[in-house]
Amino acid sequence: MSMSRRVLLSSVPAASLTALVAPLRARAANAPAAGAAGEPGEAADDAATLLGNTLAIFAGTADSNSRADVAGKLAAIESTARARLAAMDTAEPGRLFKGLDLGTSDTNLTTSFQYLYETALATRIPGAPAGTLSGDESVARRVVDGLALLYDGYYGDQSAGYYGNWFNWEIGISTHVTKTLLLLRDTLAGYRPDLTAAFVAAMDGYLRNGKNGDVDLDSRFHTGANLADITTNRILQGALLGDDARTSKAIADQLTVFATIDPYDVRHGVTDGFYADGSFIQHASVAYTGSYGTGLLTRVVQTVRMLDGTGHVQGDDLIAVVQGWIAEGFAPLIFEGWMSEIAKGRAVSRTTTGYADVAVVVEAVTGISAYTSADDAAALGGYVRFLRQTSRAALDPRSFVSPTTVARYADILADTSAPARDLVPAAHHAAFNAMDRTVHRRPGHAFALSRSSSRISKYEYMSGENLLPWFQGEGAHYLYLAGQDQTRAFGIDYLTAVSPYRLAGVTAPVETRKSVPELYGTAWYDNPALGFTSSSESQNTYVYFPRATNAFSGGATLGAYGTAAFVQSDDAAYAAKRAGLLPDDFVVYRNAEATKSWFMLDDEIVVLAAGVGDRAGRAVTTTIDTRIADPADTVTLTGRLHDGTPWSGTGTAPLSWLRFTDTGQGTAVGYAFLDGFARGHGGVRPTVALDTVTRSRRTVRTANPDTAVTKQVFGVRVEQAAGAPLSAMAYALVPNATEPALASYAHGRLTVLANSTRAQAIRHRGLGLLAVNAFAPGSHHADRLTLEGPGSVVLREDRAGTVAIAVADPTTARDTVTLTLHGRPLRTVTADDGVRVARIPGGTRVEVTTRHTYGRSLLATLR
Repeated sequence: MSMSRRVLLSSVPAASLTALVAPLRARAANAPAAGAAGEPGEAADDAATLLGNTLAIFAGTADSNSRADVAGKLAAIESTARARLAAMDTAEPGRLFKGLDLGTSDTNLTTSFQYLYETALATRIPGAPAGTLSGDESVARRVVDGLALLYDGYYGDQSAGYYGNWFNWEIGISTHVTKTLLLLRDTLAGYRPDLTAAFVAAMDGYLRNGKNGDVDLDSRFHTGANLADITTNRILQGALLGDDARTSKAIADQLTVFATIDPYDVRHGVTDGFYADGSFIQHASVAYTGSYGTGLLTRVVQTVRMLDGTGHVQGDDLIAVVQGWIAEGFAPLIFEGWMSEIAKGRAVSRTTTGYADVAVVVEAVTGISAYTSADDAAALGGYVRFLRQTSRAALDPRSFVSPTTVARYADILADTSAPARDLVPAAHHAAFNAMDRTVHRRPGHAFALSRSSSRISKYEYMSGENLLPWFQGEGAHYLYLAGQDQTRAFGIDYLTAVSPYRLAGVTAPVETRKSVPELYGTAWYDNPALGFTSSSESQNTYVYFPRATNAFSGGATLGAYGTAAFVQSDDAAYAAKRAGLLPDDFVVYRNAEATKSWFMLDDEIVVLAAGVGDRAGRAVTTTIDTRIADPADTVTLTGRLHDGTPWSGTGTAPLSWLRFTDTGQGTAVGYAFLDGFARGHGGVRPTVALDTVTRSRRTVRTANPDTAVTKQVFGVRVEQAAGAPLSAMAYALVPNATEPALASYAHGRLTVLANSTRAQAIRHRGLGLLAVNAFAPGSHHADRLTLEGPGSVVLREDRAGTVAIAVADPTTARDTVTLTLHGRPLRTVTADDGVRVARIPGGTRVEVTTRHTYGRSLLATLR
């Protein structure tokens, strides 16, 4: 069972939100003042329903909490609370909890509020077993006393607060405090009735990136997941205060995150959110589905649950939008229960795994399925079971936020009425052009590719996280193999053990770079006089997440096949420094050069690279692939030279193909070396290496534990000496390859038609497929195709002579892309809007309107 077509096509353009938002704005404008006397009415009923729903989300219900499936979650809540009480009992003078100094650390203050929330939660569990903290008013009053202590000494005085990270003051602390006020509202009413209003007023005061203590939709801080967090807090605060105007306005503000971002009609200057192709961006230019995106998903599903039964929002359009995010944005990034690294920003350096990331998605899917149609609920339930069955890590529902979701999750797993099934086909190509990411999937593998451009950042570094990020957006790839425990192939151990200059797929200069803390002694470049503070726009632009300077990044998608390409460039900081816009002590790094294409097929990913090298004269390394293995695993490297001689082990040689196997994981990857590699004295030669590396996880993130990671690191790469001329090369990555399959590449199954900085093209005989990426003005010829100017084309002809074609503009700047198919004239069978087909002498002319398509492929079928 698949998701309904309505869901898959569901989106809310910004202009269409008016019908949903306008009544809420009007309700906020006409609501009586908070606390005004009067008979209970709709607003009071809505507030009571909202608070009850929210309590059920975090504490569960008597029905959910009576189930054996939920006992483990309740025990975890109880255990955590008792640990927090013990930390309170043993706290040193001047601290509320043991080990958490207060007064200068915003992180410790946030953690202290978190500990109070976790303690309060245990006191409000309906139907909790006897002997637990539930209903213990003495503990509840201890929490209230803790709130008062923190307010009086470290939070209420706003002239002394707001040091460190803005997020803690505007979101982190407010989230913990608001939920604690909700949980203990009855205790507060009789014990400290003044404290709720005092905290809410302080939280408004700390919303310094807002406007008059409220959300500012024009603020760069109030977008995407951040906006969802802030508004969720304000929704609850309004209900607690009886302030319907606050609640209604906060809901209206949050609804703006449901709008599909239109890059040609940006509202409030916001480019953060979901795009029509499933991309999710946060911080204006960072691909972030796997971290901020999961946070947004969690928050909006909670909002749906909070508002259930109230009169605030009517209809199921928003629920359909969330389902569309899950199917189009999240599911393609998840392979066998693992969230891909390519869309996690700086979170890629954390020790939490891709399996844990997916657990967050599973909870959201489980939660939203209760509000969908029966058919969609069955599809979502089937997806949950599919993730459970295919993941190599057992999902622990104790990690879920809500006990009620734990219960529903157990029901879904027990339901056999619908099959366990992925939301995307096993053979699938997802082009997230709006965030320069691609995921290509086949039953035995998934290939995830990360690029960058003048639209999308090369990487994200911030707050001591992701310390060595420089090449993560330079064509870095992650080849996930079916059946493998991905924690042993990627995740934190991959990032720790593998040199940042030799990530799989990247071309990098041979040099040593320094992290931001090494360069400046702080977690950012500190120069307030020139506009560089911890969260300034200059810091974002040049330190935290600099964009590339190339416009070309993207490709064409034809069904389950696709191409991607980009022109490697310097980042915005290097360009600004050369233009004299940055201070003398600001350090920048020059990039190496390369023009690259990836042609993603059934059995292989074909990579073409041209103009590879460095005009500054540095040595350059192009890493074809890098994989890690456990120290005890047996790694075998076998291959053939171009003259047919068997080869094994490491070193530099004129290889025709190479095969990597890891018997410990039962995996294999092959590499077929095509045009550009040495068959005699000319061409480049691959170097094969296998080293044992030990590094600390703290190497890539200052907050990581100082845990040593030892891995075997396999690499196959091309090393160009300093001063060497620019080179070109073509090769195929072959997942799960056998030796006969690798040998077959010598017999013409793939043909490289062009490989230069002007154009790159291949033909695959067995698939009847021709694919071209052109980077420069002028005419580009490849087999029977002529392409005018920059663009991407994938063409496939079946045995009956029907030609399917996909055309895209990776520059996002062209109004039209024109091509000619030489040979017999063809007529149109089907064509997307904007595709015009004309017969001309000697062939067929296809003109595609690419204006305002933002890299999307347009399709036609000809015969």
